[in-house]
Amino acid sequence: MLISMNWISDFVDLTGLDKMALIRQFSLSTAEVENEIFHKGADLSGVVAAQIVSVENHPESHKLHLLKVDAGDGQLTDVVCGAPNVQLGMKTAFAKVGAQLGDITISPRKLAGYTSYGMCCSEKEIGISDDNSGIMVIPEDVPCGTDLKALYPIDDIIFEVDNKSLTNRPDLWGHYGMAREFSTLSGRPLKALPVADLAAYNNLPAIDMKIEDPLCQRYSCLRVENINRHVSPMAMRIRLNYCGMRDINFLADLTNYLMLEMGQPMHAFDSRKVEKIRIRRFPESFPFQTLDKVERTIDPNTLMICNGDKPVAIAGIMGGLDSEIVDDTTSLTLESATFDAASVRKSSVRLAHRTDASARYEKSLDPEMTTVAIARFIKLLQEYDPEMRVTSRLTDEYAFHYPKVQLSFDKAFVDRYTGINISSDEIMHTLTALGFGMTRNGDSFTADVPSWRATKDVTIKADIIEEITRIYGYDNFDLHTAESPLYPVRMSTEKTVEDKLKDILVKRYSLHEVHSYIWQYADDYKKLGIAVEDNVKLLNASNPNIETLRRSMIPTQLCQVKGNTGYAPSFGIFEIGHVVDGVDENKLAKEHKKLCVTLFSKVDNVETLYFRLRDMLCVAVSDILHKDLSFHAMTATHSYEHPKNLNAIVLDGVDLGEIGVAHPVVGKNIDKKAAIVFAEIDTEALASIAPAPIVYREPSRFPGMEQDLTFVVNRCQPILDAVKAENSPLVQKVTVLGTYSDITGKTITIRLSFSHPERTLTRDEVQAVVDGVVARLKGQGIELKK
Repeated sequence: MLISMNWISDFVDLTGLDKMALIRQFSLSTAEVENEIFHKGADLSGVVAAQIVSVENHPESHKLHLLKVDAGDGQLTDVVCGAPNVQLGMKTAFAKVGAQLGDITISPRKLAGYTSYGMCCSEKEIGISDDNSGIMVIPEDVPCGTDLKALYPIDDIIFEVDNKSLTNRPDLWGHYGMAREFSTLSGRPLKALPVADLAAYNNLPAIDMKIEDPLCQRYSCLRVENINRHVSPMAMRIRLNYCGMRDINFLADLTNYLMLEMGQPMHAFDSRKVEKIRIRRFPESFPFQTLDKVERTIDPNTLMICNGDKPVAIAGIMGGLDSEIVDDTTSLTLESATFDAASVRKSSVRLAHRTDASARYEKSLDPEMTTVAIARFIKLLQEYDPEMRVTSRLTDEYAFHYPKVQLSFDKAFVDRYTGINISSDEIMHTLTALGFGMTRNGDSFTADVPSWRATKDVTIKADIIEEITRIYGYDNFDLHTAESPLYPVRMSTEKTVEDKLKDILVKRYSLHEVHSYIWQYADDYKKLGIAVEDNVKLLNASNPNIETLRRSMIPTQLCQVKGNTGYAPSFGIFEIGHVVDGVDENKLAKEHKKLCVTLFSKVDNVETLYFRLRDMLCVAVSDILHKDLSFHAMTATHSYEHPKNLNAIVLDGVDLGEIGVAHPVVGKNIDKKAAIVFAEIDTEALASIAPAPIVYREPSRFPGMEQDLTFVVNRCQPILDAVKAENSPLVQKVTVLGTYSDITGKTITIRLSFSHPERTLTRDEVQAVVDGVVARLKGQGIELKK
């Protein structure tokens, strides 16, 4: 938000003070000021009021005119001008030779064969508005030669406040609230806001107005007629443009001016089109055209301002085109209201239309300001258009009152919180200057929080501490080391497992950790041929591409792999992140944390990559829990999974997740020549499994024996199960030596290692175990290779 120091100075006398130092102090104590501060008018000089005393058409141009201009220096100046609104006798802004307009220095210049000794300027060229339609028009009673800076408030300091730092301060969304802060910081008194006495109109008829919905907290209105002014005063237009708003017409400018001055949005309806005001919602959706000439769909949750049953404005957001102020408007119905902040915010999001008004209503405006804003509006209207006439009394319905906030505390509480000694007099002075109603009894205080701070900002005693210390100055605090006991905190089992998994994957296997958001990227999924699965959705998502939350991280990582295929011929990525698997019986999202690993390679084949990933998982689990993973085939149920190459990951009978190969279509869309495998494990389930105890066993002093066996089989698990079923204490280790495939089928070779701690084994003992394993497998149709 752009703030004018001239505007601030209307309410606080800052004469003799360093305004730049005050702005820096404001940034430290109240709200963050952006780096760039604009010194308006500093680069403007030599521009005066001048009268056009002669106008001739250029003999060789249809657009240019040859002028003689009286700039008040006792001689006429020849000027070449192409403005369409040039008229004999008009007064305009004239930049003399040597004048400075920003980076431009005016000098004699030849245009189309004639020398121009100066320039007649538009408002945009002077830098006071965006109007470049013609040269500036100055009132006829202004003497020629009057410096433009003496005529209008062109010199100003404009600084920008970061809107995010004003979220909890609805009172700072207007210059008067800002002036209160500068008053406190400078120690200068805050001037009262000049307003009209609305009680003088109590004998006039009321406006037919009624609040029919609790989303409207307060609605105040007044009717005014006989408005003859249509163009805003130049000083008002300059302030509006300096603060980022374009001038439109007098009445529209006046409502915008009040919004920037007090932070209270207002709306002026053409009285010919609004007679019976009702504030309500509608049961069905309908189209509605707003002031920006855009047709928007109004749903049943959006509050509307109506003329009887006909909607004329979206409450808190924007007026309707049918009731707008136009050039021939001479009577208006003035609205000043407050609405439920959450309702305005949600309606603004649904309509995808955020305005200056809605940005303020979202901050929980003070309902006490509605009537004050109308009184201020009437005061300015009387000042600029004395013939105006109020034709109704103030009609006001106050439906919702914020509770009054009163906080009691003492100096000891302040000292304990701040760690410094702030005097009771300074506490009293600071809070009084900020508008708090203060009662003091020795070193004890009672603060009545002003209405403009009680809607959402100051609610507890700690907030009072913030008010005192920020004005005292955080940079004035004495620096000292805080003393506080520190106690060690034991890491949770789940966090410990996660950290170990990350260390193994990074340090041992050189994988890259990535981070992603929890939603499904519909556009990216579509490019890979992955379906967006139905799941919990974000309400009022600003982008339909990310409205659905993900059930698995695998599609997310496949999209990440797609974006990095040019990084290296082979790489691996992993993430421990969150997924959502629908909702529970309480309609709350069932959120889980999972580890997802994806390997990509243009060098290795799918089988090599698949077993590499399997080994990574087995080693990681073995290192952490000292247990062995097992795997079994599972059916593919998702569009990114290979229909055959998919296995469940099991530990202690618990299904932890899956390991598989990307679906051929998905893999082709990522890279036609690459192999892609993935795995996903539920880390919460993994952490819940107790680790196996570490048992130390003395190696046998006697020689062991080994036996290699080759079976005709596609899977290794049946062999391992058969060995385990023998339950022989002589078998110390089972090692898979290799696999071989040919036209006759696939074979797997294992090595059985035998030993005994107290004696040398005999061949018969070992052969008995081997025969048992072979017999068990033969019973399952698995034969030794001959």
